[in-house]
Amino acid sequence: MINHMTTTPSAHLWIRSEARDTERRTPIVPADVGRLLDVGFQVTVEESAQRVFAIEEYEEAGADIAPTGSWVVAPEDAFVVGIKELPDEPAELKHRHIYFAHAFKGQSDAQETLERFRRGGGTLLDIEYLTDEQGKRVVAFGYWAGYVGAALGVLHLAGDLAGPLAPMGKDELDERLVAAGSSGTDQCLALVTGARGRSGRGAQKALATAGLPITRWDRQETRDLHKQAMLGHDVLVNCVVTHTPTTPFVEGDDLDHERRLRVLADVTCDVTGPTNMLPVNTAITTWEEPVRRLHDGDSELPAAPLDVIAIDNLPSLLPREASEGFSADLTPHLLGLAEPDGPTAPWRAARTAFDQAVGQLAD
Repeated sequence: MINHMTTTPSAHLWIRSEARDTERRTPIVPADVGRLLDVGFQVTVEESAQRVFAIEEYEEAGADIAPTGSWVVAPEDAFVVGIKELPDEPAELKHRHIYFAHAFKGQSDAQETLERFRRGGGTLLDIEYLTDEQGKRVVAFGYWAGYVGAALGVLHLAGDLAGPLAPMGKDELDERLVAAGSSGTDQCLALVTGARGRSGRGAQKALATAGLPITRWDRQETRDLHKQAMLGHDVLVNCVVTHTPTTPFVEGDDLDHERRLRVLADVTCDVTGPTNMLPVNTAITTWEEPVRRLHDGDSELPAAPLDVIAIDNLPSLLPREASEGFSADLTPHLLGLAEPDGPTAPWRAARTAFDQAVGQLAD
């Protein structure tokens, strides 16, 4: 075990195990635990059967080790840090939780999640709402979400995507992308919406690896939406995140028009809320069944069959690369939790978003 300087801990971070059995990512990798310990943080890591990093790596880095699910009895001043949703119990949440909750935009189960915090007196610091003074997100899994989402779309076009999916390394995924392109998929046309964002950049890299021609749309093109141009691509990789309802990209009526579009790779995956940009789909797909048929097509139009890929934890299919990049971005901001003058701007923004969401709950 590495020896670190002994100081009074300035904050206690409790890295919980993930409730979802397909979630292999971690918000903080072992290499970054030492950075936190060196400035006086206390770090506790729960054992996990599926986390991509072994618990021994955290122990060697100097973290305290705790049993799976023991965050429920963690000290009340601990920050409980995770990636995806909490288990259904306990019904009352008393800690300060840091994770992607997807509970502030009217999504399915959002009200119950917020009610659990209100009942227990806890706080949700949603990572999606960690923003700087300009309102820009400071940490995200976006690049690897875009990369994997676009890659799955390409593999499906090539007939090389079947469940159940399993985590892999980037080299393996890239080999499959190159093979898909060589099989003729490089003649398919790809459209990336939200092309300038993290997810959009990742999507473009995966598409380029397979050799597909790429059309890049960002704010102007999606604001002045040209539906027929959109329908003239083989695959649409949606990377647009919006907090306010706007003109959707593909609706039910669009399926009965002449179109080339046959795969929707929905990286954003905001499928149950009012900001869903692809309302033709209203449910996620899974690792077991990654693709769902939305429309059988119409040879008279002509219109191709349309399938959707809408997996809401895409980066976990490349868990090591995704975790390392995310941890490198998050760790400097975690240091801001213990600033002498109080939490830094991103944490204040996340707290404000939570307070506003709870304030809108019905009494």
